[in-house]
Amino acid sequence: MTITKAIQRQPTKFDYASPTQFKFQLTKLPKVEYFTTACNIPGISLNATVQPTPLADIPLPGDTLTFGDLEITFLVDENLENYREIHGWMYGIGFPKSRTQFAALVEANKDRFPTDGKDSKSTDAGKVKYGAQALGPIFSDATLNVLTSKNNANIEVRFSDVFPTTLSGLNFDQQADDVTYLSATVNFKYKLYEFATKGASRTTTTVT
Repeated sequence: MTITKAIQRQPTKFDYASPTQFKFQLTKLPKVEYFTTACNIPGISLNATVQPTPLADIPLPGDTLTFGDLEITFLVDENLENYREIHGWMYGIGFPKSRTQFAALVEANKDRFPTDGKDSKSTDAGKVKYGAQALGPIFSDATLNVLTSKNNANIEVRFSDVFPTTLSGLNFDQQADDVTYLSATVNFKYKLYEFATKGASRTTTTVT
């Protein structure tokens, strides 16, 4: 029989998490970052397997995690600069007009990813003249800071290898009854996300 002491199971924090107290940061999108109004911590799912038996099958945990999309909503500035930041990023990855659009994206982001840009290729051992470009510059890292009730940064949700997959359209309407400023939603895929305390060099997967 398991014996527990109720006093040792009391929570140490009694404040609730507020949906309005957050700050989103994304390296490639400084203008989008400033105007962000909504963000999410994506859900995750773990695949399950089944062990057959002569009676009821027994469910067993699998070993593959699936991450939901990172989704943010932001207000669009009147020059559409933050909207065009994402639009240009997606154009560079998809290069709908010319392959040079992808090369331009890599070139433009060497300063943010100095070890993965073109410059590093010239010193790589076994360099191939027409080899594939490094993919590092097409990705970014993102951080969602969850703030305390006093608006202090508390928990960081760190996303690795982020890139956009969908960007909503903008609808203009001269018959609108009131001015509702334009906003847009963008969905991102990423490798994974992890939790960390503010400023910590390591992430945590469990709470003790």
